[in-house]
Amino acid sequence: MNSKFDLSGRTAVITGGSGVIGSVIAKELAMAGVKVAVIGRNKDALKTVTDQIKKAGGSAIFCTADVLDRDSLEKAKEFIQGQFGKLDILINGAGGNDVRATTSETLSFFDIETDNMRSVFDLNVMGAILTTQVFGRFFAESNKGCVINISSMAAFHPLTKTVAYSAAKAAVSNFTQWMAVHFNQNYSPAIRVNAIAPGFLLTSQNRFLMLKEDGSLTERGKKVLKKTPMGRFGEPEELVGAVLWLCSDAASFVNGAVIPIDGGFSAYWGI
Repeated sequence: MNSKFDLSGRTAVITGGSGVIGSVIAKELAMAGVKVAVIGRNKDALKTVTDQIKKAGGSAIFCTADVLDRDSLEKAKEFIQGQFGKLDILINGAGGNDVRATTSETLSFFDIETDNMRSVFDLNVMGAILTTQVFGRFFAESNKGCVINISSMAAFHPLTKTVAYSAAKAAVSNFTQWMAVHFNQNYSPAIRVNAIAPGFLLTSQNRFLMLKEDGSLTERGKKVLKKTPMGRFGEPEELVGAVLWLCSDAASFVNGAVIPIDGGFSAYWGI
């Protein structure tokens, strides 16, 4: 392996570590030789992920914490610091949408409850900010590190229905660029902050928008595939290549970037 892509011996924290995207990233980082710590709220689900990693020969620990609770994040940081002693990579993987903050035939924009709108903003935006405030101290003190946020196609092109999610992911992209500049100007040019922007995957959070109960495509699902030149939904595993690259020294001059992984969705305007 080219040494620029070698991640062996590094350490990583992945929030949302038991989710679809977070767990896949955690497993692939571990297979690349990274010691991973997965964070989330569901202890049993986190244990399942770490057990799977260990069974495959990787190194993993887990810690329960809420990305919206700074005290719990500080406790997680202390635990992980005691286990690893250092941190090289932070993946802000916690996030998602909420059907209660999504317009539909039965829920108008004017009737979305403020708390439901705010919960989507908080999870996606404040979750990334608070986690970076806590774990980013590792990087500020060591003068090196890598942060990867999870943006979305909704940040590039505001999507119908997902009003809160689209705005939140646009904020994540903005925060990614702001944080990249802040770390470089105030701490070290060896700290990089980037994001990946997945295209359309079938997850528990958006399946209701893409598929009908019988498994056939909704009208929205048909429109998505029509605008995706590759003509299919993505798989979570297809996000990992970009993540491994961004974590490695091969991406040492990549900073403040939001990388689309979307089957060409963002490149095609339908004509």
